[in-house]
Amino acid sequence: MAPISVVRRVCTILATVLIIVSPLTAASKAVRIIQTNAAGDNVHLIDPATNKVVGIVENIEVPHGVTTAPDGTRVYFTNESLSTVDVVDARTLKIVKRVPLTGHPNNIAVSKDGRKVYAGIASPPGAVDVIDTATLTNVKSVKVDGRVHNVYVTPDGKYAVSGSVASSVVTVIDTKTDEVAWSVKLSAGVRPMTFDTNPDGSTKRIFVQLSDFHGFVAVDFATHKEVARIQLPEFPGDEKELEGLQGSPSHGLAVTADGKTLLATSKWYGRLYTYSLPDLKFIGSVVAGSHPEWITLTPDGKTVYVALAGDDEVAAIDIKALKVVARIKVGYVPKRNGTGLLLTN
Repeated sequence: MAPISVVRRVCTILATVLIIVSPLTAASKAVRIIQTNAAGDNVHLIDPATNKVVGIVENIEVPHGVTTAPDGTRVYFTNESLSTVDVVDARTLKIVKRVPLTGHPNNIAVSKDGRKVYAGIASPPGAVDVIDTATLTNVKSVKVDGRVHNVYVTPDGKYAVSGSVASSVVTVIDTKTDEVAWSVKLSAGVRPMTFDTNPDGSTKRIFVQLSDFHGFVAVDFATHKEVARIQLPEFPGDEKELEGLQGSPSHGLAVTADGKTLLATSKWYGRLYTYSLPDLKFIGSVVAGSHPEWITLTPDGKTVYVALAGDDEVAAIDIKALKVVARIKVGYVPKRNGTGLLLTN
């Protein structure tokens, strides 16, 4: 048996190593805004500290959705050209595997524990494919009502929520069983969605943008009923864009991390709108650029990044001041985007 003094010395050395290594490990992660380009074959990574492009993922033709592993090791993309989920190493930005899907995909989400990726299948009749991230295999295809445009995971991680443009149905899937829990049919095709929460962290409402509606609706998660319908204010003095809307005059939603502000985009007026939560009172708006699409936030909730499909740029907007603070050139027709805390070199 080793002397007590030796054991104590070894423990001291190990503790010192842990103290030294921990900051280095933390410092090896960085927040990245991940912007896909709908008419290209690459993805741009933006550093929100500098608002500069700091990385490009190549060779994903027509990338649709993006989501990131909670541990920062991987980025997952749906690849429309190959009908795959493309798995990218966060440090090298190289594709490490392409996982075949059951059909043509649209958007994508990751489970809160990082063990599963949910890919929306836009091919008829529609489904949500479940990817096991340990084996990187497609382990299940959940049948839903209608071709899937978007899929999300609720903030508490208990449900995956898909929406169909074709059937106007929102489908809620239990992430423990990967079985359908409930669904609700809305008045028009389901576009982007986001959520707010109850004090205990459970989902309170689903906010949904709809086809041909300049605004959003709120669906109560407990009753499965539409409980509010908000039309975005119009600006008669502004030039109203009516071309290239693809049936979606409002197509970008997000809620800040503190749960106090909802943000929505308007392709009619090229604006970003803000609303207070939980009362859904209009706060204000700012001109973002041409055809604002998806939006993603920095973790501190201070800055929103708006994909400007008509400008091939991303606008960084100070949420409190409602002011554009940067415009970043990216690829062709930027649409879906996301935020990730990624491992870096």
